[in-house]
Amino acid sequence: MDSSSPEIPPATKTVPGGPGSAGNPATPAQEGGASPASQAQGSGAGPAIRASDRERDAATQRLQEAFAEGRLDDAEFDVRMRSALSARTRADLDGLLADLPTASPVASGLAAARPPGRAPGRLAVAFKGSVRRSGRWRVPDRYTTVVYKGGGWLDLRAAELTAPVTTLLAVAYKSRITILVPPGVRVEAGGFGADTDTDPGAVLAADAPVLHVRGFTYKGTVEVRSRPPED
Repeated sequence: MDSSSPEIPPATKTVPGGPGSAGNPATPAQEGGASPASQAQGSGAGPAIRASDRERDAATQRLQEAFAEGRLDDAEFDVRMRSALSARTRADLDGLLADLPTASPVASGLAAARPPGRAPGRLAVAFKGSVRRSGRWRVPDRYTTVVYKGGGWLDLRAAELTAPVTTLLAVAYKSRITILVPPGVRVEAGGFGADTDTDPGAVLAADAPVLHVRGFTYKGTVEVRSRPPED
């Protein structure tokens, strides 16, 4: 054979039905790439973990503590509470608590110093004066407040409800009594002269605490609100 003649490369053998054959193109992995499944496994990304009711409850309790400590203002507390109640994943809850300390030394100390078995007060009366309860206070299963020609302010947003069902009786004689409730509490108002201004579309758990408000007024007002009134 003449050495100057061109060399013909050997033919590549194609296995019928194998990779690269007609009707069966090579996959990205076979071409040197990685499949989407292997890429996801290699990156370490996984599905977001769903939040449980207990985790949502723990987050709302921490937000209440932070609000009582003055770390959150009214608007921030309201927004974060509603977001915590509707959070779907643990990452959602972590984001709401990221700029708050994991534990409250002051609140833990107060809880430890509280005498066991001590019942919270059940009655508050004001005669030409005011009744004001706010911050971290214990609310009994039945609570009564009577205001005569004065004012009442009962802030339950950071309060500790000691029973799953709380009944609050408010009597206002030529007075105004304002009751603030946090998101996540089911409010049932009745009586004579009670007015509610809560969010009817709020997210409520099946075992959400219940607040029965019985308002009785004479030339006065008993109002239940989820947000403080604007000045």
